Amino acid sequence: MNSKSKKISPADIAYVSAAAALITVCAWISIPAAVSFTLQTFAVFLVLGVLGGARGAAAVAVYVAMGALGLPVFAGFKGGVGALLGMTGGYIFGFIFSAGFYWLVTALRRDSLPSRIIGSVGGLLICYALGTAWFVAVYTRENGAITVASALSMCVLPFLPFDAIKLALAVPLAAAVKKRLPRATK
Repeated sequence: MNSKSKKISPADIAYVSAAAALITVCAWISIPAAVSFTLQTFAVFLVLGVLGGARGAAAVAVYVAMGALGLPVFAGFKGGVGALLGMTGGYIFGFIFSAGFYWLVTALRRDSLPSRIIGSVGGLLICYALGTAWFVAVYTRENGAITVASALSMCVLPFLPFDAIKLALAVPLAAAVKKRLPRATK
């Protein structure tokens, strides 16, 4: 490691692990639908806001990796590569890209309230875009053609009001929680 590289501390590992566990628990709180209503989105953006872009993105990546390895961390207690390759897998992969976008925005624009809002809203839109494109591809392969408009009406439009509420709660709650964390972990 060079002198400019940052070491990963035991506290970083603990926070990332706890955050991945929080995302898991929030994924399990769900109302089944074509794309389940969960608190997963809330947890992803809460984690990003509390831990910041780098640690938050690591937590999201750990969460997705746990699911890929077969642990039942996704909605409906699903896990494994099959869950990731299914119709809703694009939304799960979308969380990784959402976290990357959030990290980029908060790194370039300072970690401020406006950058957290832009990072969260933009990240959610990225998740919607990737998830919907994936849904269309898998649905078409398994069931026949579906229009993007139909996919949006099934997979995005019903979630918009709830996801707006989740983001509106996650951003200020993350700021409040972050203020209470020990200084050495920020």
